[in-house]
Amino acid sequence: MLYRTMPKTGDRLSILGFGCMRLPVADGRIDEPRATRQIRHAIDSGVNYIDTAWPYHMSEGEPFVGRALAGGYREKVKLATKLPSWMVRTPADMDRFLSLQLERLNTARIDYYLVHGVDGSGWDRLAALGVLEFLERAKAGGRIVNAGFSFHGELADFKQIVDAYPWAFCQIQYNFLDEERQAGTEGLKYAASKGLGVIVMQPLRGGTLGLATPPPAIADIWKEAGSARTPAAWALSWVWNHPEVVVALSGMNDEAQIEENLALASRAQPLAAGDLDLIARVARKYREIMKVGCTGCGYCKPCPSGVAIPDCFDVYNHLHMFGDAGGANFVYTLRMSGMTSGEPGYASQCSRCGDCIEKCPQFLQIPDLLEKVAAELEVGDLKAREAMVRQVMAIA
Repeated sequence: MLYRTMPKTGDRLSILGFGCMRLPVADGRIDEPRATRQIRHAIDSGVNYIDTAWPYHMSEGEPFVGRALAGGYREKVKLATKLPSWMVRTPADMDRFLSLQLERLNTARIDYYLVHGVDGSGWDRLAALGVLEFLERAKAGGRIVNAGFSFHGELADFKQIVDAYPWAFCQIQYNFLDEERQAGTEGLKYAASKGLGVIVMQPLRGGTLGLATPPPAIADIWKEAGSARTPAAWALSWVWNHPEVVVALSGMNDEAQIEENLALASRAQPLAAGDLDLIARVARKYREIMKVGCTGCGYCKPCPSGVAIPDCFDVYNHLHMFGDAGGANFVYTLRMSGMTSGEPGYASQCSRCGDCIEKCPQFLQIPDLLEKVAAELEVGDLKAREAMVRQVMAIA
């Protein structure tokens, strides 16, 4: 196992972290014996960063991780979990959630504690509620060791949050398709320049970049490589090729997948220029086969009808590139219902005012495209789907 140093803490962390959002399940629940074996095997093989969160596995993730780390395994790892920011309504909620998390995880401290999934507006709300003061109290009391945040939003907001507090680390979505999305490469380098260690989530974009059988157009390009690597190896190697990245989290839930990732993390080497060119070609091809040529620039915002236009197109593209209808419907409902943002942004809200057409630098016929999104992703009883998603995410 290879290790990198967290700049402000000096901790030597495995470049591969175990993300506990997609543990193996049986009969709708975590397959505890199997998942425990997987986590402990990864730790025995050198993984020393374990990441979980309040809502994972219908809020059963943290208690499970607490049990899996019994028997001396807790002392072998740095444990990360997250303040469920969307559930915070009052300053007292922050202390209450942290106390419950310490109990659920059966630990006296959280080594790496993140404010979960913030963006610009979400951060402003939490700051007004005193989240920075809460973090200071929690550190002073020894309940958390290092404070950080995970981010989903625009680059300008990311920089603002980085500058708002002397964070030890941050967690961003980053892969070879997201170089210019959310925090992106510029955000990665900005955070590192401020001394933050960067934890990467979604290095395989939820597993899609690591599919053993990628879309045919993508597979044809990979075959041109001089070295035989799996799609997962290409994607993880690309992330690790950035020295600013301390840990890449993988939501591992299959034994073969775990073995492959462990092997990759023990021999990761810098990529050659030809390798980078090949990956860039794959990225371009992925973008070509997307249903909507939206770059996520956000020029179409704000929509007078409140449609989350770039988000709608993002989920729609994933549906057609990877064919995961169930996952796409879940993510679409979560993101467009307003559960996390506070405002609904469904494609069907479009009034066809045409304001977005004038603003779009890609000259997309956005209202027509939104009609297609609604036709495929808003089928059935939306209220019932929202209720199911709220239950899974433990959103009141």
